[in-house]
Amino acid sequence: MHYTLHQLKIFLQIHKHKSITKAADELCLTQPAVSIQLKKLQDQFEVPLTEVIGRQLYVTDFGEKIAEVSNRILEEADVIRTTLNEYKGLLVGKISISVVSTGKYVIPYFLTQFIKEHPEVEFTIDVTNKSKVLKSLTRNTTDFCLVSVLPTDIPLEKIELMDNKLYLIGHKEATTPSKQLSSTDLGDLPLIFREEGSATRTAMETFLTVNQVKVNKSLELVSNEAVKQAVNAGLGYSIMPLIGLRNELKSGDLKIIPTNGLPIITSWNLVYNRDKKLSPVAKAFLKHLKDTKEDIIKKHFDY
Repeated sequence: MHYTLHQLKIFLQIHKHKSITKAADELCLTQPAVSIQLKKLQDQFEVPLTEVIGRQLYVTDFGEKIAEVSNRILEEADVIRTTLNEYKGLLVGKISISVVSTGKYVIPYFLTQFIKEHPEVEFTIDVTNKSKVLKSLTRNTTDFCLVSVLPTDIPLEKIELMDNKLYLIGHKEATTPSKQLSSTDLGDLPLIFREEGSATRTAMETFLTVNQVKVNKSLELVSNEAVKQAVNAGLGYSIMPLIGLRNELKSGDLKIIPTNGLPIITSWNLVYNRDKKLSPVAKAFLKHLKDTKEDIIKKHFDY
């Protein structure tokens, strides 16, 4: 047999997605390229790896066994690559980070220099809402999480990176009051909310509840970008993190509406399970953050 690691990697994506098209998208290859490699792998076995019924691709029982073995082979190949690089004095390994959606404006700046210094380190960044981020933390399916609200029911270690400030934001043509709005004035405004499970949504609702604001009109959207575009279109107002509004505030498309009790200030924290056994590359990344975070904040977030 003369199968290649490349063929095994492609087959594992086909096994995962049960689709040539989705496997090709995942691997950034063309569909014909994936099909050709699958055929070359299949030609080495007398028993089929896959079958197509109707228009759906299925992996056979034999294919399931080959996928299981392929995964072990690729893991051992990674060990070989890691061992070689360690002997060459290179820091290698993989780091996965689950990030709440607004955190996508934060995390890239804390990765840039580390990636430049250690090009053999592979990062996987999953951007999603708070509920899914916390689920990955409890299931131990990620190395680190970036959150602005710390869970109280999970024993964690954390590195506090920077402040997260939330203001009332309106369209550029929104009337700016001569004095600060009172919190009760928010009840007269059409408010736009993030979806349930979002930390921004929780912070906004907590502020409204504490100040006994009765919301008369509201709109719910599923991402910070969608809320930003809705405010930009003049559909209403929202309490939003400043971190994702830098360009719009600078251009004048959006503006901060001065409001008593705002901004809400939380912190961006990189967290991980207290009992987690960190890999050498994960420990190196934590040290990098502690050593460089102040410089990164001054360079990119001093506004």
